[in-house]
Amino acid sequence: MPTTHVRKPRRHPHDDAPDTKEAFRRLVAMEDGPERDALRDEIVCAWMPMAQRLARQYRNRGENLEDLEQVAHLGLVKAVRRYDPGYGTAFESYAVPTIVGEIKRHFRDHLWGMHVPRRVQELRNRVRTANNELSHTLDGRRPDPEELAKAANMTEKEARTGLEAMNSFTVLSLDAEVAGSDDGFSLLDTLGRTEPGFDRVVERESVRTRLRELPERERQILYLRFFRGMTQSGIAEQIGISQMHVSRLLNRTCTRLREQVEAGGAG
Repeated sequence: MPTTHVRKPRRHPHDDAPDTKEAFRRLVAMEDGPERDALRDEIVCAWMPMAQRLARQYRNRGENLEDLEQVAHLGLVKAVRRYDPGYGTAFESYAVPTIVGEIKRHFRDHLWGMHVPRRVQELRNRVRTANNELSHTLDGRRPDPEELAKAANMTEKEARTGLEAMNSFTVLSLDAEVAGSDDGFSLLDTLGRTEPGFDRVVERESVRTRLRELPERERQILYLRFFRGMTQSGIAEQIGISQMHVSRLLNRTCTRLREQVEAGGAG
């Protein structure tokens, strides 16, 4: 008699989800107050293993697991606050995309795009942890620097530094269009550039006195070549010497001028 293999049903990734349907129904019906806050915290704690499991899926991507779990917990708290069982959907169907979205947003906004001193990174981590903890108790209100400093056991100045670092993970391209610009004006257009004319002024002033010290014929050859734009053959014909002689005089004179300027400047 052939053996029949019974395939076990595939386990849903959230089969171990806690049963909080009744708790959510009571939560919706309760008025704001300590009892409602306590019940909400109870629901959050019940679902934290799922949030941690989702966070673990994103480890080894440049952020430590503890930070990812904190972000996942924050997403879970948001999901619990916003979930309405009256819509008829299971909580996990609403919570999972909310938590995953929070983690992805964290990667988008909070990975370093530039070198930041380690001390500033540590301040940022402490401030972010305090911010997440206070966000649970301030009913969604963002804590101010004084509250963060007290919660993180640091000075208010350090808290402000940590807050600034929280927004310093990404760099803006110089090709990015300036806000309010309608003609494609970019950040690069606002930066100063080296003016080549300045270098030409310096070079001319550097050789001015040296040119006055040259013999008449060499000064004439340089004038005809570089100020009148004449060819070597044209100069040779006008002065009455060979083109080869003009070439040698040009090379010798330019080399001597360069060496004098490099050795002693303009004067």
